[in-house]
Amino acid sequence: MDFDDDLTACARLVERGDPDRFAAAMAAPVTARVVLFPIYAFNLEVARAPWVTKETMIAEMRLQWWRDALDEIRSGGQVRRHEVVSPLARVLDAEGAEALDRLVGARRWDIYRDGFEDEAHLARYLEETSGGLMLAAGRALGGMPAEVARDAGFAAGLAQFLRAVPELESHGRVPLVDGRPEAVAALAREGLARLVTARKGLGAVPRPARAALLAGWQAGPLLRQAAAEPRRVAAGALELSEFRRRAGLMLAAATGRI
Repeated sequence: MDFDDDLTACARLVERGDPDRFAAAMAAPVTARVVLFPIYAFNLEVARAPWVTKETMIAEMRLQWWRDALDEIRSGGQVRRHEVVSPLARVLDAEGAEALDRLVGARRWDIYRDGFEDEAHLARYLEETSGGLMLAAGRALGGMPAEVARDAGFAAGLAQFLRAVPELESHGRVPLVDGRPEAVAALAREGLARLVTARKGLGAVPRPARAALLAGWQAGPLLRQAAAEPRRVAAGALELSEFRRRAGLMLAAATGRI
C-alpha cells in the first residue's frame, strides 16, 4: 500500500494530535506505518469526540458515527468515503473492526462526569481502549493474541491515564476510584505486573505485529515512577526526560520488546 493522500492525512493528524503514537509509528518499519497511521488517526478522532462539545447528545452522535463506519467495515459492504475511514477499511478485518467498536463503546465514559464504578470498571476501560487499539493494530499486522493485547494495553493505557489525571480533574472528572497515594502506587504495581505478563507472551506475537506494541514503550518507566512516587500523579509530574523517551523507543524498536 502506498502513502496516498488519505494515509498522508492520517499521518499528519497523528503527528499533530498524538505525538507519542506518531513517534512509535515512525520507529516501526514503513510497511507497518501504512497500517498504524489510519488506526491511530481513528483512535485520535474517537478520543476527541466526547470533548469537543458539552452537549452529551451531540457527543453520543459523534461516537455513533464512528460505530456506524466500523459496522460498514465489519459487514464487508460499501464503506463511506472519509480520509480516515477509507484507509482504515483497507487494513481492518471483521474482528479488528469489532475490537475498535468496543473501544468506541468504552469511550462513552468520557462523555459523562460519573466516576468508574470500581477498579474492575477502570480495568475494562483501559483494556477496551488501549488494549483494543493494540489488538486491532496487531491483527492488521499479522496476528496478536488477545491476552497479550489486553495486558500490554492495560499497562500502556494506565501509564497515560495516570499522566492525564490532573487534566481530567480540571474538567470536573473523578478519574481514580481511590486517589490516595498508597492506592495509586498499588494501581501502578498492578500495571507493572500486567506488563510482565504481556512480555511473557511475546513469543506468540509475530515479529511484524510487535510494532503494534511499540506505543507502550513508556509504560514500564512511567509506572515504576508512579509506584515509587505516587504523589507525582496528582502533581502532573509523571514524565520522562526526552533522552530517556528517545532511548527507550529506540531500544523497543530494535529488540521488539516493550
